[in-house]
Amino acid sequence: MEAEKKPHSQPPTSWSALPLDLASMVLRLLPAYSDRARFAAVCPQWRAAARQLQPPTLPLLVLPDGTFYSLPHDEPFPFPGCVELALEGKMTVEKKPHSGPPPSWSALPLDLAILVVRLLPTYADRARFAAVCPQWRAATRQILPTPLPLLALPDGTFYNIPYTKPFRFRGCGFAGYQSACGNWLVFPRDDGCFLVDPFTRATVTLPALSCVRLRPPNAVAKWLNIGRAKIADPYTTWMHIRGSKKLHISKLILCSPNLVAALVGIGYTSQILMCQPGASAWSVRAYDRCKGFEDMVFYQGKLYAIAKDENLLVVNISEDHSTSDPQVSKIGRVIKGDPWYPAVFEDNTMPRKKLYLVESCGALLMVRRAIWCRVPEPGVKGKVVARQSVFEVFEADFEHSRWVKASTLGDDQVLYLGRRCSRAMSVAAYGFSGDLIFFLDDDEQNRVEYHYKDENTSFSVYDMRSGTVRTACPTISWKRCNEMLLAAWLFPQD
Repeated sequence: MEAEKKPHSQPPTSWSALPLDLASMVLRLLPAYSDRARFAAVCPQWRAAARQLQPPTLPLLVLPDGTFYSLPHDEPFPFPGCVELALEGKMTVEKKPHSGPPPSWSALPLDLAILVVRLLPTYADRARFAAVCPQWRAATRQILPTPLPLLALPDGTFYNIPYTKPFRFRGCGFAGYQSACGNWLVFPRDDGCFLVDPFTRATVTLPALSCVRLRPPNAVAKWLNIGRAKIADPYTTWMHIRGSKKLHISKLILCSPNLVAALVGIGYTSQILMCQPGASAWSVRAYDRCKGFEDMVFYQGKLYAIAKDENLLVVNISEDHSTSDPQVSKIGRVIKGDPWYPAVFEDNTMPRKKLYLVESCGALLMVRRAIWCRVPEPGVKGKVVARQSVFEVFEADFEHSRWVKASTLGDDQVLYLGRRCSRAMSVAAYGFSGDLIFFLDDDEQNRVEYHYKDENTSFSVYDMRSGTVRTACPTISWKRCNEMLLAAWLFPQD
């Protein structure tokens, strides 16, 4: 991460300096006639935005006494300059001094500023809004709908969806991250990991993967020699993989101010480690069997993990009596999976599987993604090539210890799925359609199960209603290569 030396950009100095595209976007999201009228009265440029093509406003409620209500507001709305005298059957004009536009940005009423900022779906728009003046910055500190995530690329490029122009955080570059977790980017260092929140510039330090406290402390790797080869005995544990140069963090979760959990492995197999922020060492159960963990989530105060077998595991956590550090005390199964495994069909296709855990509307979901691949015909050399993806969603039924298939996410719900971080969010506040899954082709490091036909990749969207996949933003793409595998969703804090 390097600081960029750029001249400080000043906020706009007049109402008309607000970019017309931003003004037009805000105006399109104002449903009430009164709000659009107040918006258009600010200055000629904003009035020009009001003349552009836009969705119709909500109707006004008219009462016989000349009172108007601009729905959904519950306060009477006066038409400037006129009063309707319905009882006398005529209209009189009120002689009032002409009210000019507000003399400064801060003169915009706070309630209107809050209304506007609530309709801005992206972090970039809210940041630009907050930079105008202290009063508008105060509006952004109100309780607002969750902003849409950013798409982060390892070369330091960010996209504030739905915009297709790259977004840069002022003053710093963030190339070279190793993982992402919510609003955090994870950077490797010789002496550990360094977490940075690019939105607030807050930082957290974590131990190096070489600093792991074993339980028991005298644990050793056990091997079975078969001729010249040796295999893990009786199965692969942390002791067998900890010395690998391919060891990396595939999933990191900041569960609480005192707990960090991570999936650490070498591609096809991994183990659960945990520590406190700022600690000098991780903790691991040295003899626990490594698994092909697919995902992990902190849900309603508990840590859950899932592997290829689709069993939902709960990770019980205790405190080390000597160091007060968190540690895994037990891993138990709470839901038995009913998985399917890859098989080649007669048409030379084969599904590969990815699993995700995500919380949505208070429920824990397992999302099963099938990547249908084309395999070479028998006796023909060639590569397994990925084609279309199909998704199934299941809700955890803890009472009956089972996964229950769900046919919909909800009209206002959208899932953002990624190997590093996944989230669900409501888009109702922005007027967007839901029941969609946005996903990345972010394959795991050192784990090649199939190849791709196209040299470039992007993010795609799956429609739960139609069962179809489309490229969300064709103009946003990046080259498939090892350095770019770590593309991730980055979620600004609410």
